[in-house]
Amino acid sequence: MGKSAGAGEFFDGKGMNVTDKTGNEQFAVTVLGRSVAESVVEQVVRLVAGHGLTVTGRRELSDGTAGYGAVELAAEGVLREEVALRGRIRELVDAVGTDVAVQRESAARRDRRLFFFDMDSTLIQAEVIDELAKMAGVGDQVVAITASAMRGEIQFQESFRRRVGLLKGLPEARVYELLDRIPLMEGAERLFTALTGLGVKSAVLSGGFTFFGESLRGRLGVDHVFANVLEFADGLVTGEVNSPIVDGARKAKLLVEIAEREGVPLEQVVAVGDGANDLPMLARAGLGVAFHAKPVVRATAPVSLNHLGLDGLLYLLGLTDGDVAGLGGLDPVQ
Repeated sequence: MGKSAGAGEFFDGKGMNVTDKTGNEQFAVTVLGRSVAESVVEQVVRLVAGHGLTVTGRRELSDGTAGYGAVELAAEGVLREEVALRGRIRELVDAVGTDVAVQRESAARRDRRLFFFDMDSTLIQAEVIDELAKMAGVGDQVVAITASAMRGEIQFQESFRRRVGLLKGLPEARVYELLDRIPLMEGAERLFTALTGLGVKSAVLSGGFTFFGESLRGRLGVDHVFANVLEFADGLVTGEVNSPIVDGARKAKLLVEIAEREGVPLEQVVAVGDGANDLPMLARAGLGVAFHAKPVVRATAPVSLNHLGLDGLLYLLGLTDGDVAGLGGLDPVQ
């Protein structure tokens, strides 16, 4: 993948990120949405300027074929009050309906080698346990517990045991009906086609269930799947839970273990999730992305995507629509 305009002087001969003699760093500022108004780009330029960054170049990442707009700005300087900048970016994103991501430019940003995904409401468009609860006639009770856990109000392990217990007696045959009823998240297939073309490995780390995670292994080509086993006896859900439960701490632990096994440095790892139990793994990754996430996750993660499908992640790597088409990521608009 090529470098952003104006970026060359910030890289040494090995493609590693370096600072110049004044201590300036280089940044990639990506502005992306269903469309990107020029007035929004101008607001972003002024916003980063107020925190010490000067925009030195611009590159159009989108050509309209994916139904998105995306502009990458090259910026340099000494970033001031980074946490405050993230807060102002969130305010701008909420006001204009366009996402903004500020990343330090480096060889690792353009060479991510391992992606980790939450599953429910990230790779698929629903929470599996909530859908099972509706089948069991306990939907309102389980949805309330799920929402509280995702907001970080109660511990995930406690909430998971309580929710699974309410599913006791649900027929196994009905459980597997969900495989055909819950759709993939928008952009998932295009994203995974591109990642496969790049030789990038992937993993699902889910507080949901293995039966759905394993189905994604076949549909998307996921390399690793870790989730919780939904137990059955005599063709019915038992309501019991086996340990260890895949909670936030275990997700972070698995991320590190899998990265080591694959020989991938953490700075080349991307983690994507939407709930409070995803925060530990987002913190361990070189790039943690809050995807259509709860407020507590958006407030913590360094980058948020709120207005695009999962394939919007490709712009954060500096890929253009043409690059993605060359990787086989065709026919993005359904």
